[in-house]
Amino acid sequence: MIEDASIRFQEIFKGSTEGIVIVDKSGTIVEANPSSERIFGYAKGELIGKPMENLIPKNIREQHHHYSDQFHKNPTPRSMGIGRDLMALRKDGTEFPVEVRLSHTESNNTFLVMAFIIDITQRKKAENALKQSEEQLIVYATELERKVESRTEALNRLVEKLEEEVIERKKAEQEVLKSLARERELNELKSKFVSIASHEFRTPLSTVLSSTSLIQQYKERGEIEKQDKHIQRIKTSVNHLTAILNDFLSLGKLEEGKIDVIIESFSLQEFLQEIAEDIHPSLKENQKLSISVPQTEVIRTDPRILRNILFNLLSNASKYSEQTIYLNSGIKDNQLTLSVQDQGIGIPEEDLKHLFDRFFRASNATNIQGTGLGLHIVKRYVELLNGTLNFTSKQGAGSTFTITIPL
Repeated sequence: MIEDASIRFQEIFKGSTEGIVIVDKSGTIVEANPSSERIFGYAKGELIGKPMENLIPKNIREQHHHYSDQFHKNPTPRSMGIGRDLMALRKDGTEFPVEVRLSHTESNNTFLVMAFIIDITQRKKAENALKQSEEQLIVYATELERKVESRTEALNRLVEKLEEEVIERKKAEQEVLKSLARERELNELKSKFVSIASHEFRTPLSTVLSSTSLIQQYKERGEIEKQDKHIQRIKTSVNHLTAILNDFLSLGKLEEGKIDVIIESFSLQEFLQEIAEDIHPSLKENQKLSISVPQTEVIRTDPRILRNILFNLLSNASKYSEQTIYLNSGIKDNQLTLSVQDQGIGIPEEDLKHLFDRFFRASNATNIQGTGLGLHIVKRYVELLNGTLNFTSKQGAGSTFTITIPL
């Protein structure tokens, strides 16, 4: 049985593809199979009796002694060279990578170390080739990523440029549309202006012409009272024409942005008294203006713009009513409040939403002279002073317009 086992061991020993080297306690090789002789480049039997150091590169022999001592102290099977580079030395002096597994046995009461050696040169070449391929792949991927980023940036720039062009084009289209809308609006204004001007100018001019002719006749007859009557008619017509021209001039300046706000300090009481005196000739016969004003109040705003606002509101109140007009004023929380109240024809409910449109005339005011610009101009003037304009009106019961202006 022992002989059979010995024979089988020898067959395995000689037929193993792994190199097997058996070393005694002194580090001398006592057995070496054919594979180990082939791996290390020695002839048959040439390794027997040689020190194990002959198979180890000089630079790690000291380290080998340390590992050998540890193994003899704790002779348990172990692997070496896995996960790190372990080098061996051929007969011709070349070094090559190996993996080594250590084990031990006893023969005739002699402790022997068995080293199972695998030449991993091809594996290392494959690993190095794979590592190199991976490194090249990383380089290629990095370069590809850089190119993708570069092209993405270029694409983003192109998209941004296209977006900017689209935005610019839309802006240009909007400007064109605005220009067309302004031109259309201007044409409508021109048409309305021609229509209103031809109507509003014709009546007072006809009055002036006919009154002038009659004055000449009354002069020849010496009828002074009739002359005075027609002179007053001429004055009224001229005032009406002046008011129309003022409305158009004011609208033109507002549209062109040529009106500057100039803040001044002035007495509110004196200011309203002056307006009352100036508006008095325009009031109808037996029509009165009642003013309520705080005493000795000095305010700061633009008196010229405020004068235009009140003149328009008071002129409208006089035009659309027959009775007393009320002008009330007050100051609270550094804000000036002015209200103009009449007891005239009022404004139909369906016309209220168009009240501040240019050239708009209420449906119940078509027989009364006017351009339809007054309230539009008032609203624009109030906005110049950063104020607000509110109103209440009921058809047949009069209107009240209230402006609030910060001081």
